[in-house]
Amino acid sequence: MKNLTVSQIANANFKISGKSPILKPFHGSFVVADPSLLTPEESHDGKWHMFFHTTFGVFHFESDDGVDFKKVQKVANRAMRPNINRIDGRYYLFYERTRPLFFNALNVVNAVKWKSEIYVVESTDLMNWSAPKPVITNTRDYENSDRGMAISNPYFLQENGVKRLYYSCGLTYIKDCGFCEPTYISYAESKDIAKNYVSAEKPLISPDKNDPYLNLCSGCLKVYKLKDGYIGIQNGIYEKDGKSHSAIILLTSADGLKFEFNKVLVEPKIVDGKDWMKQFVYASHLVKSGNTLRLYFNARNIANPIKGRECIGFAEAEI
Repeated sequence: MKNLTVSQIANANFKISGKSPILKPFHGSFVVADPSLLTPEESHDGKWHMFFHTTFGVFHFESDDGVDFKKVQKVANRAMRPNINRIDGRYYLFYERTRPLFFNALNVVNAVKWKSEIYVVESTDLMNWSAPKPVITNTRDYENSDRGMAISNPYFLQENGVKRLYYSCGLTYIKDCGFCEPTYISYAESKDIAKNYVSAEKPLISPDKNDPYLNLCSGCLKVYKLKDGYIGIQNGIYEKDGKSHSAIILLTSADGLKFEFNKVLVEPKIVDGKDWMKQFVYASHLVKSGNTLRLYFNARNIANPIKGRECIGFAEAEI
């Protein structure tokens, strides 16, 4: 990715793969969500590796082609929204750690307050993982809300000796969905990969009632350092025609901290007669393999918290 320019990404024509969705809910979960991937170029064994969450924790699947994925293991309970990284031959999996499932269920009906923070586990082989350790805990008032405290959607970026974790925080209740989405996007920095992070005094991104793609809350942000700048890929949550939606948008930045809207990458719609991304397209991960860019993401067909289902698919573009 670092050899690409901002204009190459901005000019890329992403098309939804006809093979999507590639992963559907299983084992009683209503969702498979928040994919984070290693390409064959990044992994030690030359395979694709996907980490994602269901209702019951974070899972690890692998594939030879990045399309047909098979289960390897369940990595963590009480876990959501993973971000996998390979740094100096070691793997670091950051994720949102929640309370046990019973308390999460009570939060849906607002019987208890939500609580989540960022944790990390480490591995040398993607099979054996260290004990989880806290990485970003609650230190800022903007991370709190009437419904509890949420620190989520970690995304790691490293340069010039500084380690930065972008993350979502806060809770905004989305009425037609019956659950909360992240209010703000912020970041924390450290000189160490897995400890001593200090969160920014103010969020990077806040909801904007005048922004058509960000008028409810901020969703999540993934940031990539390119040859001549930075891009951010965000899924804001917005209201349109009396319903909530989410779309994936492209942002650009000179410093990785101040972002400007560039264009919409993926909007909710019916594709090839399939309604799996009819109302929401959510958290994504952009990867490059060979001359192809793939934008993996999860999507939801309808807002209804019981009838709605979230699946994982991808769009791709040649560069």
